[in-house]
Amino acid sequence: MINRIRDIRKRKGMTLAEVAAACTPPTTAQTIGRLETGMRNLSLTWMNRIGAALGVDPEALVKAEDEAQPQVVARLTSGGAESLSSPRDAILPTELVDSGKLVCLEIEAGQGEYRAGDQLWMRQVSPDDAAQLINRDVLAPRSGGRFAFGRLIDRQGALVGLLPPGIGQRQIVIDSPAWLAVAEMLVRKL
Repeated sequence: MINRIRDIRKRKGMTLAEVAAACTPPTTAQTIGRLETGMRNLSLTWMNRIGAALGVDPEALVKAEDEAQPQVVARLTSGGAESLSSPRDAILPTELVDSGKLVCLEIEAGQGEYRAGDQLWMRQVSPDDAAQLINRDVLAPRSGGRFAFGRLIDRQGALVGLLPPGIGQRQIVIDSPAWLAVAEMLVRKL
């Protein structure tokens, strides 16, 4: 296994010392450097600590040697598609969690602007932040292990109102959801 600590750390703009200080309990920059370069074994405990410090899932820190890493090879500008001077590893959306856990909603039956086969990546937020999510698509847990999905149209105290994306759907009101997940990225196969 090859670790990706350095790639992820640099993409997040963190130094070895910053990652070391963000670990719980804190460690030294030298230790993080040894783990990055493979001079020290990356145990599950270290993966969990460094993953938390970088704000990524611990699995994102390692990759199989034979696994092909997706590459960023070009960029689209106003003048058209241009190649990069040197391709670089792409960081997947699941690896870049700045705040809040990422969850994925798979669309099995098309509704509204969503098509069957779409994946909607969503970031979990506290219900206290619901006022900032008005008119955004959100997922909310309901009792009995069920969920509600739709456009957040109202919030009154602990109540949140969602309008599902299908035609003729009725508003769903949820009392005190444990969390909300706001839509961040739509992944659609071509």
